[in-house]
Amino acid sequence: MKQHNKFLLFFLVWFPALGSVSAAESVDISIRYFDKRIYYVERDPILVQLTISNRGSSTYRFKLAEERAFSVDFDIKTLTNRTIDATDALVRRRTLNTQVFFREVSVEPGESFSFVEDLRDYGMLNQSGSFIVQAKLYPELMRNAPPGFARDTTPPALESNRLSLNLRPAPLSGPEGVPLALDVETNAILVRENLPPDQVIEYLLSARQKGQWEKFFLYFDLESMISRDSARRRQWLAESGEGRQRMLDRYRGELQSAVVDGDIVTIPSEFTIERTVYGSEEGTVTVLEKFRVGTYTERKEYTYYLRRWDDIWTVTDYTVLNLGTE
Repeated sequence: MKQHNKFLLFFLVWFPALGSVSAAESVDISIRYFDKRIYYVERDPILVQLTISNRGSSTYRFKLAEERAFSVDFDIKTLTNRTIDATDALVRRRTLNTQVFFREVSVEPGESFSFVEDLRDYGMLNQSGSFIVQAKLYPELMRNAPPGFARDTTPPALESNRLSLNLRPAPLSGPEGVPLALDVETNAILVRENLPPDQVIEYLLSARQKGQWEKFFLYFDLESMISRDSARRRQWLAESGEGRQRMLDRYRGELQSAVVDGDIVTIPSEFTIERTVYGSEEGTVTVLEKFRVGTYTERKEYTYYLRRWDDIWTVTDYTVLNLGTE
């Protein structure tokens, strides 16, 4: 009896109900870049947003694993149709004999469900070139077939649209080893200019409104921003040069994902520079920023602190004061 129960459990896991299969015919999965920009070999995350949309007339349910590698896969190919190898970490994760925890997600008719994954967690993207990316969603989870069962017992997957991915070689380094950023629109190298503090803030806020991350970060002193937190500052001082560069890359990625300092990357619907005060080396710019939230608008006063190095003003700190709603 115990052996029979085990087989029945396996049957339920590996062969989804016919109702689930038919429901899947009314479901679309689409992908897009979460923060479209220039991507380099072995650098920042390549974030892809997956959206599951229910265009049918009944509720669609699927299993979403806590370890997303058991729910999602990415097919990454070169233009010559060569498949990019999976990362070593992904292979180890999927071949370990471990329990897979998941939750059931319900998508009502006319609704969608989205989440974001880093493409670098799935493919060995260590060479420059052009690639085609397609996502696969496994509603009943992806499992390694037990001994004695064929590999094609894996439940069918939903396939997404295809995205093109261009990976550039590692960027050239400018003064002090700082990578030179490129303008996504013109492909020209972005160079810091001798702008007054108010124009620096206007430049970065306008760039944030347009989703232009390279321009947004151009006038940030990320080392000073990291040092605002005492624990991070102690870690920074203890790191080698290579370790500090990794910290900068990680901090920038966390800013883009709003994991830390979310206030400074929130996109304002509009902004007005109200006051600018600066001397020969330090300055502040006070800005009224408005954020549309549902049916009302939040008003916040941002004060940006800037420092001048080699005739270039950069942001080193900021504060936020909530002014209520309108």
